[in-house]
This record gives sequence, C-alpha cells and structure tokens, in this order.
Amino acid sequence: MYVISADEPVGDVALEAALSPHTVYRQRPARAFECPPVLAVFVILLACGAVVAAVFANFAALRIAGIVVAVVLILLLPGLVVVQPNEARVLLFLGRYAGTLDQARLWWVNPLTKRKKVSLQVRNFQSERIKVNDASGNPIEIAAVVVWRVADTARATFDVEDFEQFVSVQSETAIRHLAGEYPYDDYRPDAVSLRANADEVRGALQVELQARLETAGVEVVETRLTHLAYAPEIAEVMLRRQQAEAILAARRTLVIGAVGLVQMALAQLADSDLVELDTERKASMVSNLMVVLSGDHSPTPVINTGTLYT
Repeated sequence: MYVISADEPVGDVALEAALSPHTVYRQRPARAFECPPVLAVFVILLACGAVVAAVFANFAALRIAGIVVAVVLILLLPGLVVVQPNEARVLLFLGRYAGTLDQARLWWVNPLTKRKKVSLQVRNFQSERIKVNDASGNPIEIAAVVVWRVADTARATFDVEDFEQFVSVQSETAIRHLAGEYPYDDYRPDAVSLRANADEVRGALQVELQARLETAGVEVVETRLTHLAYAPEIAEVMLRRQQAEAILAARRTLVIGAVGLVQMALAQLADSDLVELDTERKASMVSNLMVVLSGDHSPTPVINTGTLYT
C-alpha cells in the first residue's frame, strides 16, 4: 500500500507509484521527542525510587502508588534511543515504516517500535581484478574502488535485502559493462580509451553506478580505477605493439622537424648568396640532411677535398 503524503505532489509519478504492486519507500523523519540527558537520569532515579517504595513502603496506598509509577516508568524507559554521530535508526511499528532518526542525540520514541541501526559513514568498496574483454575484443584486467554512503535509510532497509551486498554486486557489474564499452587503448586523437581518458571513464562509471544503486538509496561519492592492464596471455604482444606505435610517433615527429630544418637551411643559403646549388645538388643536400637529422645513430662524416661536383 502506498500513501501519498500531504507535501508530496500528486501527479503522474505519484499515481503510478500508488498503483504499483510494490511499496515505494522514502526516508522521512520519525515522530520522536528530544530527551535531555538530565531528564533521562531523573526518570531512571524516579523509577528506582518507585520500586523501592513499592517494596519497602509501610502504607498500602504508598505501595500501590509506587507499583503504578514503577510499572509506568519501566514501560517508558525502553523508548529511550541514543543516536550516535553518522548513524541513523530506522523505526518500525507493527510492521510499518515509522520514520528515521538521523540526528545525534538522545530521543524518546514509542517503546513498541522496532529499531534498526544504519551507518551513514562513507565506505569503500574495492573490487577484485576482473578479467573481461574491452570494446576491441582484447582480454584485459580491471579493478576499481567505489566510495559510497547511505543517503536514504528507508530504501536501504526495505527496498533491497542487503544493501552492502547489493553495492558489491552492482559495482562489479558496472565495471564489467564499462570495460566492454571502451577499448583499452585507441591511437585515434578523438577516441576515448580506458588508458588515455581516465577522467571520462571515471565519470561514466560513477554515472552508471549511481543509476544502478539508486534503488538501494546509496549515493556514489567517487569512483576510480585502481588496476588496468592487458591479460597475461596477450600482454607481451600488446607491449610490442605499444613500442612500435611509440617508435612511429617519434619518427613522425623527427621527420616533421627535419623537413622544417632543411627548408630553413635552403632558404638561408639562397638568401646569403654563399653558394649556388642546382636542382640536383639541392636534392643531394636534402637527402644528406634528412639522413643526418632522422637517423638513429650519429652519422660518419665524409670530407670532400675536391670541388662540389667531384
């Protein structure tokens, strides 16, 4: 049964929830009275005095009064509830949700209520290393840490059986799905990959996890990948591929720089009138400069003692 509160907007969402076969729970404050510690101590002492009077009083009226007061106070004392910092108490009365106490202090509630303690502290979930295939079909190992806390105690208590296990299972599922959405590495400049785009991947994981854990009333504070590597059976091959890609990138940079230097050298020679080169000699000079500037090893110079054309 779903009850629409007075402050809840009545619309399509509320109507759909009211017609749903499942109860929709939202956290709400419980009806409770703040009890100062001095008052609690006074009530306890008064109950002890009433018990003593009921046992040892010589007058029947005083004994009856002591018994009545002692019984009443003993029945009221179980209603005292101490809420610690970063802790909440979910109250149940006759099988119905009676609200949540989430402020740290001493409270008095209906003694017949059942109370369940829920921690509001921030927690970490460290996943195991999971072996999955990335978007390119390569087997990889991935692991992540999820920082989370309970934001809605009613959902965490009633909508899922065990919200801690729910967080664990859904986190591993989201990590597996994330690994299949992106390649481990992509050398295209506009592509998103697991290795090169850590912030984008982390944001996508957090958004997906928050959507999955909304049912349990859990807030995802932060997510971060803690392990990312190729699976051992292809790690060596992929390492050679990465080395080859790095060499090609370095060569590309060297060639671009060498071409610029050759152009600058030819332009300065032409402006200085130091020497005049025909087309064939310019081609030979460009070839020699490219070899010098783009080679892996230091070149061995050959000194020409003759003329430029010998």
